[in-house]
Order: sequence, then structure tokens, then C-alpha cells
Amino acid sequence: MGKIKTIEYFRVLPRWLFVKITDEHDNHGWGEATLEGHSQAVEGCLDAMIQRFAGYEADNIEHLWQTAHRHSFYRGGPVLMSALAGIDIALWDLLSRRLGLPLHVLLGGVVRHKIKVYSWIGGDRPRDVEAAAKERYAQGFRAVKMNATEDVDLLDSPKALETSVERCRIVKALGMDVGLDFHGRLHKPMAKQLAKALEPHRPLFIEEPLLSEHYEGIKQLSSLTTIPIALGERLYSRWDVKRFLNDTSIDILQPDISHCGGISEIRRIATMAEAYDVALAPHCPLGPIALAACMQIAMCTPNFAIQEMGLTIHYNTEAGEYDIKNYIVDKGVWDVRDGYVEGLKGVGLGIEVDEEEVRKVAKTANAWAPKGFVGPDGSIREW
Repeated sequence: MGKIKTIEYFRVLPRWLFVKITDEHDNHGWGEATLEGHSQAVEGCLDAMIQRFAGYEADNIEHLWQTAHRHSFYRGGPVLMSALAGIDIALWDLLSRRLGLPLHVLLGGVVRHKIKVYSWIGGDRPRDVEAAAKERYAQGFRAVKMNATEDVDLLDSPKALETSVERCRIVKALGMDVGLDFHGRLHKPMAKQLAKALEPHRPLFIEEPLLSEHYEGIKQLSSLTTIPIALGERLYSRWDVKRFLNDTSIDILQPDISHCGGISEIRRIATMAEAYDVALAPHCPLGPIALAACMQIAMCTPNFAIQEMGLTIHYNTEAGEYDIKNYIVDKGVWDVRDGYVEGLKGVGLGIEVDEEEVRKVAKTANAWAPKGFVGPDGSIREW
């Protein structure tokens, strides 16, 4: 046992926010509180939590989680839950490191020894997908994800969807599975058409076919297509999730471990999903700490299906040299072979953070700004 001595956070390139917790005996753990485009808001929340939780017992993870969530009065949402996620992940890392065990051992042990993964191709405005898919195949991936469309109007010409189907066909022809991320860009009139057009090509899933707040539309769409429907990155707790499970409108749940309250909450979400025969495929186009936490969950979760990896995702390459192999000592932990990454075997999260690099980059890293689309008439479109 040991009381929390310090909680620090570090904004690093390309768009990540890391958290380090140290106890009074100098045991430490790392977490990730990344909320893309809203780092300053999460940092402000972390400032308040630092004052609140200094001196708490570091081993009492659930008590701290409950205190942060239930004594906040205004609960949930992306900012509070991302800040809490960074602290929660760091506390689990600290505890398992102190005990000299891999984190998954504390969560019940392994149910698989390697993790199926996919990565991104195509960028925000998808293009050159054939060359990019071939490159991913050479890297060891057997599944990829890409944005289904560029920006689309509320009611657009059906021609706006034709290239989406062609891109899916091209990648499938290479022998790879492909998920199509609608990214909440489409509204119901267009989403219904695109789902039907894609169905003969059998994508792995369609993601966020509508924004998560349109739960009634997602329920309707689920009855119109046989393609598995995935969503969850904009759901921040088990309470956000339960409507979709009760509606039986989704097939794959994609909570983000850095957005949904961390390891403690994603475990509860996974168990809820299992009871509804819904697979877990955590969202994670983020940094190496979040990815390591996801891998620990994957290793001990029966209904886990596949893990997103942000390896050389366009957001990273746009920022220069920083990617998921930065900020860690052993770069080989993210090597992909025939569609899988080997389960992490080290203590804690299974990675060693290069603290020197973290502190160096954090001195000058700017916050990543949110992106957006504007239509030819000047109106705002979903990004």
C-alpha cells in the first residue's frame, strides 16, 4: 500500500496526453488521457483531480474511480471520463508493477496469447487505398479500416457514394478484410443507401453509420442490413452503452479506453456486451499507453474480437516523426505477424515508457486542433 504522492500529465506529439502517478514509495504507473482535439479541457480537469486525489491510497482504484465519478455530481461526458481514464490506467499500471505482475493477471489471466489487429488506410478524404492496403499487408496486417466517404450533405447525390463502394471492392480484392468508418458523417437518407450498396461486398463492419445520439436511427438501420454495425468511441460509460445493448442495434462495441473511464470501466462495459452477444473491438487510434492498456483487456476478455492500432495513421504522419513506437523502450512489441500482435508479457501494462523522450517533447508540444468539413454552400458538415 502507498499513498499517491504526485500526478503529472504530459502533452506530447502528435496529439496525445500521458499521465504519470507516483506513490510515496516511488512506485509509478503510466496512463493515457488523450481526447483528440480537447487536450486543454482534459488538462484542466486533471488539475482539479490532482488537488483532489493527492494522498489517496493508490491501491484503492475502485474507490477513487467511484469518488471521481459519483462525487462530481455532473457525471460522464468525454472530458471528465478521459481525465479519469488517464488516472485509472496509471493506477492499474502502478499496482501491477508494484506486485511484479502483468496487468492481465490481476484481471483474471489470459484467454488468448495473441491479439488480432487492424490499422488505417486512406486518410480523412480516402484515396490511394490500393497502394496503402498493399503496404499494410506487407507490414503484417490482414485487416484495415478506412473512412467510407468524404464529407457528405444531409441529402446528397447518390453519385457521392459510388467511390465508397469501389474502394471497398478494391481492398477486398487484395484478400484483406476492411471496415468502413462512416464516422458519423452521413445522415440517415445517405447511410441507408450506402449500407445497402456495400452489402454485396461484405465489409468486416460499418462503424458509426450514424452519430451515436441518433439511437433510434441506428436501430432502424440495423434492421435494414446484414453488415455488422459497430460504434462506441463517443460513448463514455456503461450508462451510455446500455441503450444500444437493450435495442440490440449493434454487433460490435468500440469503447475507447482513454475516453470511457479507463480499465475499470471498459471491463464493465465488456461484460455487459458479452451478455448481449456483442463483440468488443476497442477504439484506439491513440498512443502507445492507451494501446498497451487495450492489449491487456484483449488478453483477458472472452468477447474481444479485434483491436485498432494507430501505426502510421494519417494523424501521426501529419505531425512528423511521432508514432506509437515513440515514447517506449521496446519498439518490437507492436510488430504485426499474419494479422496478430503477440500478447504483452512484461509487468504492468507490458511496456516501458521512455520518460526522457516524454518530458523532452512535452516542453514544446502544442495541442492538436479539432478538424471539420464545410460544404460548398458554406454550411457545416460532419467530420
